[in-house]
Amino acid sequence: MTDKKPTGHVGIDGNSLTIEQVTRVAREMVRVDLTTGAKNRMLASRRALEKLVEDGRTIYAVNTGVGELVDVKIPREELENLQVNLLRSHACGVGDPYPTEVVRAMMLLRANALAKGYSGVRPDLVDMLVDMLNKRVHPSVPHQGSVGASGDLVMLAHLGLAMIGEGEAEAGHGYEPGVRALKRKKLSPLSLEPKEAISLINGTQAMGAVGVLAVKDAAVLADNAQLAAAMSLEALKGTSSAFDIRISQVRPHKGQLRISRNMLSLLQGSEIMVSHHDCPKVQDAYSLRCIPQVIGASLDAIWYAEDVLEVEMNSATDNPLFFPEDRFVVSGGNFHGQPVALAMDFLGLAVHELGSFSERRTARMVDEKLSGLPPFLTRHGGVCSGLMVPQYVAASLVSENKVLVHPASADSIPTSANQEDHNSMGTFAAWKARQIVENSRRVIAIELIAAAQGLDFIHLSSSHAVENVKAVLRKEVPPLEEDRSLAGEIEKVARMISTGIFVSAAESACDFQRT
Repeated sequence: MTDKKPTGHVGIDGNSLTIEQVTRVAREMVRVDLTTGAKNRMLASRRALEKLVEDGRTIYAVNTGVGELVDVKIPREELENLQVNLLRSHACGVGDPYPTEVVRAMMLLRANALAKGYSGVRPDLVDMLVDMLNKRVHPSVPHQGSVGASGDLVMLAHLGLAMIGEGEAEAGHGYEPGVRALKRKKLSPLSLEPKEAISLINGTQAMGAVGVLAVKDAAVLADNAQLAAAMSLEALKGTSSAFDIRISQVRPHKGQLRISRNMLSLLQGSEIMVSHHDCPKVQDAYSLRCIPQVIGASLDAIWYAEDVLEVEMNSATDNPLFFPEDRFVVSGGNFHGQPVALAMDFLGLAVHELGSFSERRTARMVDEKLSGLPPFLTRHGGVCSGLMVPQYVAASLVSENKVLVHPASADSIPTSANQEDHNSMGTFAAWKARQIVENSRRVIAIELIAAAQGLDFIHLSSSHAVENVKAVLRKEVPPLEEDRSLAGEIEKVARMISTGIFVSAAESACDFQRT
């Protein structure tokens, strides 16, 4: 999270929100506005709903119970109580609260879904979410309790409680009662009218919020994985011949083509690559030779996840939906998180492969029999352990990811007395993907440190791009002349990966295409 004054704004209309915009609102506190067109659509949808209620229509969650209680008709005088009770009863999440950036993304995504104008709610709901975002009032939302169908009911109920002055929220003074947090920012609690509670909680915005930030970070990580691979290739005196674009053109997966071109650009001008012209070695190990094929496949998966999330964040995901132009209301299942669940499981697997692939190159560099470099990349082996144990850490993180990649979407458990008999587990799938990204970022940080150390033992120059990346790293991580604790430096390099500083350094020296 940044304390810099945000610039620009994001206008939400229900149809055109992007991953980049969500990330900016979540992490840079960019201002949010509701467009006039979206407000007019919401008003039309609300009027259509009110007319149906006046005509005595029975409508799910407007004048009936929810879930297995769908057949219970709610008297008109109890409709307001129904709204509050829905929020209170569903707000039973457990575990630590989501980070603020996730909560902000969740608020924005819910506002955008309602802004489409198919939910039958007043613009007041979106106005409240927008005001809370702009004034930085952030509900406390536990991260456990969603099964990913009927929407992220539990998480979104905690969001809704803060909007009506209940639950907890933070407004610059830690978590406190929602009404007090609202009062600090001169906001009044919202009073809900029929249908509005179910519209707040019926959606995929918790899994979507975690997923959007995870896929954004995965794309940044994929760029840095290429830089680390190029540095390791140089440190191991590998060859760039396997990146000949003709190889990828006869197997033209988009990710593979992108990585082949990027690797050739990253290695342009390297004395180490030139030294291979008369080299007797026929080919490198897979972790070097197959960089386009392996990282490229992960890139394709990241792009797929981006596509799914961009559709989802601009969709109406509650139930029932109102179509005012047709004077039609219908119950359906857009709240089911299966599309996001599958994409998040795929994303987690793809990012795990980035880390697994990276650890294999680190392992080669610390093994003198494979690398031709000093054992564990230290001149004082025995007295010093060098980079022996950072490779252990990388191996540990990769093994943790192997457990996390088990697909959450492969599981389902019935809820609501078997009325809701298949659930996506998409929220957990997204949270696992986020953890895998964080673990893999540290694995790649360790590879960057090891590759820089390996290059210090080679008396040939690397490419201009690799030298630039190494120079940026060396400002924070000096050469390892004698043993020292590298824990803080690994974390520092992992944070640097997130900022994109290494990619910018490479871009200044070559034609590198970001993910």
